[in-house]
Amino acid sequence: MDTPTPSIEPIVHVVDDDPGMRDALEELFLTVGLAARSYPNALVFLDQADPEVPGCLLSDVRLPHLGGLELQARLPGHGFLLPVILMSGHADIPMAVRGLKAGALDFLLKPLREQDVLDAVNTAIEANLRARTDAVEAAEARLRYVSLSAREKQVASLVLAGLKNREIANTLGLSEITVKIHRGNAMHKVEAKNVQDLVRMDRVLDFSISGFDASVIQNA
Repeated sequence: MDTPTPSIEPIVHVVDDDPGMRDALEELFLTVGLAARSYPNALVFLDQADPEVPGCLLSDVRLPHLGGLELQARLPGHGFLLPVILMSGHADIPMAVRGLKAGALDFLLKPLREQDVLDAVNTAIEANLRARTDAVEAAEARLRYVSLSAREKQVASLVLAGLKNREIANTLGLSEITVKIHRGNAMHKVEAKNVQDLVRMDRVLDFSISGFDASVIQNA
């Protein structure tokens, strides 16, 4: 699936206390058509950057007041979903491992190679756009799912389990006509034209329709 074109231009956020490095990176991104903003430290970034804008964060690990690893850890609490690329002028392997284990997408050593930076940033932006699209789809799917009645959820769960209408009717103690009505209502509410659409929605949700109501079904 191709990454959708965002309505807001992605921004590469550069956090580094070296003004020469900030200027060089902003110029590099400008030459390839990427929007960039730079910040002298992590606190300024947290104060000024907009968490709603897609993009990525390129941060030095050694910063005054708040280091890159600490900044990485604080991002979720400030509403940021940005992929993180860490960089350092020191060959600090344990620090790199800590950052990667905490979810950083990459770790670059200074002096930076321009192509390495561009490759990492492009990968990060693509991942962020996909993640934001997936999050929107999941939220919409969740809203459609919660609009179902308890019985419609039960029927949808059994449809996903591969049961036919007659088998669902026997399982739930309903007439086959009643099952068809609940099935039709469920499919309409979740905007599924067929079972394949229902399966795709089940995969988008961070819980499974097919397993969500298992206890309810057993007690039905």
